[in-house]
Amino acid sequence: MTKRPRSPRTVRTARAVLAAFLTAAAMAGAAPAPAPAGATVHVRPAARGGGHERTQAALDAAVKAGVPGALARVRDAHGTWNGSAGVADLHTKRPRLAVDRFRAGSIGKPFTATVLLQLEAEHRLTLDDTVEKWLPGLVRGNGNDGSRITLRHLLQQTSGLFDYTTDPEVLRNLTTTAFLEHRYDRWTPRRIVRTATAHAPNFAPGTRYAYTPTGYVLAALVVEKATGRSYEEEVERRIIAPLGLHSTRLPRHERTVPAPAGRSYSWFTDEPDRRMHDVTDFDPSLIRATGDLISTGADLDRFLTALLQGRLLPPAQQRELRTTVPTGDGSGAAYGLGLFRYTLCGTEVWGHTGLFVGTQSIAFVSADTRHSLVLNFNTDTVSDTDAAGDVFQAEFCPASQ
Repeated sequence: MTKRPRSPRTVRTARAVLAAFLTAAAMAGAAPAPAPAGATVHVRPAARGGGHERTQAALDAAVKAGVPGALARVRDAHGTWNGSAGVADLHTKRPRLAVDRFRAGSIGKPFTATVLLQLEAEHRLTLDDTVEKWLPGLVRGNGNDGSRITLRHLLQQTSGLFDYTTDPEVLRNLTTTAFLEHRYDRWTPRRIVRTATAHAPNFAPGTRYAYTPTGYVLAALVVEKATGRSYEEEVERRIIAPLGLHSTRLPRHERTVPAPAGRSYSWFTDEPDRRMHDVTDFDPSLIRATGDLISTGADLDRFLTALLQGRLLPPAQQRELRTTVPTGDGSGAAYGLGLFRYTLCGTEVWGHTGLFVGTQSIAFVSADTRHSLVLNFNTDTVSDTDAAGDVFQAEFCPASQ
C-alpha cells in the first residue's frame, strides 16, 4: 500500500482516528502494507496454524513509527493469538501483556447503545422518543431543540449536535500542555451538554451522519432517567456481570487504570520537541459513557461476539442495532447503533474505534463472529497515520491481496 503524505499532527479527535483508520482500510485492496523505510521487523512465532506473521510485523512497524507499546488479540478458526511489540512502561521497560487493561475510548459506545436497546425491548422507552421527553429543557438554545432529536438519532450519530470535544477550551485542554493542569478536573454530564449546546447544531436532526460523542452523554442520562439507577450500574448488571467481563469497568472518577496495566503516553501540540508525557492518570468524567471504558482484548472480543450473535438483544432490537447510515467519507463504512460496519477484502466486520489522550484502539469482529481483532496502542500520537489500519489490514486481508 502506498502511503500518502500527511500534514503534521495538530489536532487529535475521535474524528481524526476514524478518518485515518478508514483511509488505511479503504486502500486495503492494494499491496500489503510495508514497514516504514529502514524498519527492522522482528516476526515472532505465530500461534499454531495461525499465520499472524503479517499482523505481528504491522505491530512492530507501529512501534518503529513511534508507538511505545502495541497489543493485539486475534481469534479465528485456529484459536486465539496474542501479539505485542514495544513496552507497556517506558520507565520499567516491561513488555505489554495479553491481560493488561487499557482505556478503550469510544469502544464503550456499543455498551451504551446496547443498554438503551434492552430498555426498548422491555417497553420502558422507544428509540423514537425525543430527548425532550426524557430530559426536558436540557437541549435548547442556539438552534438546538431536543424535541426534534430522537434517541435513535443519538445512537446513530445523526443528531447534528455539536461535538463538545471540539469546543475551543476543551480541545485546548486535550491537545496542549493545558492537559497537565486540567487532567483532574471533574465534569458533570449537564456541564458537557451545556458546552455542546453553546454551539449551533451542525445540521437538522436525522438529515445525515456526523460523529459526535455528545449524543452518548445524553443517552447515558436517559438510561438513568428510565431506570432510576446510575448508568454505570446498568452497564454492570446488564452486560459486564452476565458476560463475565471481569477485567472491564466504568471508572466514574477513578483516576488510574487498575493493575495489570501499563502506562499511556502523548505529546502536546504546543511543545515543538514532541516530548512524550505520561498521561495515564486523569479524571475520566469528561468522557463518561462515550469513552471512559477500561477493558482488555479478551473482554472486548467476548462482548462484541455476544452482541453480534444476538445474545444480548431480542431479534427486533438486533435488527435496529444493524440498521446503518453511510458515514459519507468515501470509505464505504456505515454506522448502526453504536457500531461501525465495514467490508474489508470481502469480509464484513462490525465494531468500533477508540481514541483519547494516550490511547488508540480498534475492536472488530467479522459478521459471522468467527474472526476478531482487538488492538491497542498506548499512545494517540500516531492517530493521523495508517498504523492502526495497517494492523487491521494485515489481519483481515490475505497476503496475496
